[in-house]
Amino acid sequence: MTHDSSAPAGPWSKIDTSVPHSARIWNYWLGGKDNYPVDHQVGDAFREFFPGIEELARGSRAFLGRAVRHLAGEAGVRQFLDIGTGLPTVDNTHQIAQRVAPEARIVYVDNDPLVLAHARALLTSTPQGVTDYIDADLHDPDAILREAATTLDLTRPVALTLMQVSGHIADYDEARSIVTRLMEALPSGSFLAFNDSVDTHKANAEATRRYNESGAAPYFLRSPEQLAGFFEGLELLEPGVIPLAEWRPDPGAAAIPSEVIALGGVGRKP
Repeated sequence: MTHDSSAPAGPWSKIDTSVPHSARIWNYWLGGKDNYPVDHQVGDAFREFFPGIEELARGSRAFLGRAVRHLAGEAGVRQFLDIGTGLPTVDNTHQIAQRVAPEARIVYVDNDPLVLAHARALLTSTPQGVTDYIDADLHDPDAILREAATTLDLTRPVALTLMQVSGHIADYDEARSIVTRLMEALPSGSFLAFNDSVDTHKANAEATRRYNESGAAPYFLRSPEQLAGFFEGLELLEPGVIPLAEWRPDPGAAAIPSEVIALGGVGRKP
């Protein structure tokens, strides 16, 4: 990957290629090209202890796709707030939603300069809809809501998506309060689509422990009960908070893995 050093300073100038970054590592596991040797090193080390990490990355992406298709289709949602976007890959939230509803409005949120640079170049929209990007941190939900309100109508239902990002918040109670704050600001009929990894999978837990010693921003796994807690006060859609592959699988989908690595679900604000 190259960058013209004579170009004006911008997001690229803030990219530190000497420190591994979760968005780039995730991109590496998904087979993307927006990553650096330091990300390969940490990603490969993680995979040595947990060979199923690529399956988890693909499974999380597939869950996002099924959830967004349902929300834009059967549930009739026309606004999406995708926090922890990560690097653009195939079938991003706006592409999935706007295939169903071309007028859908999508706001992406992330705080990585590489994500920012790519998002502004690649996250385009249909003529009828809108796609926007906010450079903001999950730790500051009020800033996210303030910026999102310039694109989304927060008096009308919004689908909040949080895919494999809540573990960036070290304290569980704080993570819960952030999600609660975001959902409180959204009107009745809004949705939370959420998934994250469980701490009960030994290989993933050990790989994550070693990953947290790599210099990358640490990630914190949680119990199944804790993950289900993020949906407190919401009306869970069937089939509940379950292993990702079991949530409304597509016809002809591959066999469901026997090991539970991550849980996900969709809940509606009453």
